[in-house]
Amino acid sequence: MSDLASFAIRDCRPMEVEVVLELWRQAEATPSITDNANDLRRAVADGPANVLVAEVEGRIVGSIIGTFDGWRGNIYRLAVHPLYRRRGIARALVAEVEKRLARQGAKRITALVEKNHPLATSFWPAVGYGVDSRIIRHVRSI
Repeated sequence: MSDLASFAIRDCRPMEVEVVLELWRQAEATPSITDNANDLRRAVADGPANVLVAEVEGRIVGSIIGTFDGWRGNIYRLAVHPLYRRRGIARALVAEVEKRLARQGAKRITALVEKNHPLATSFWPAVGYGVDSRIIRHVRSI
């Protein structure tokens, strides 16, 4: 593996959707109903989601999705390939999506984090996010 000081963060391209889905599998993200090529391709192509990837030597090694609904920003699917973790890629992805969400008008950002992933639950406080114990998330797949 080469020096990771040279990674790039950029918008995901529609033709990279399958690569991102594979990254999520390799990063052991828990699959959800929206983890499919059609839904991710729509998010990449139609926006207003900020679907970003981190790239090292032409290989996608990280991803993040940031959305703004006019009320607050939301972060989903922060994932870094296991071989590239603990090198600043996740922090850089978060910082970039935060900048983009702020430009869109977000004043508060919520990160949805899988509670059974210790690396994830320890990462978010380290970058300034606190657990909001007042809220429980209720979901229904339709």
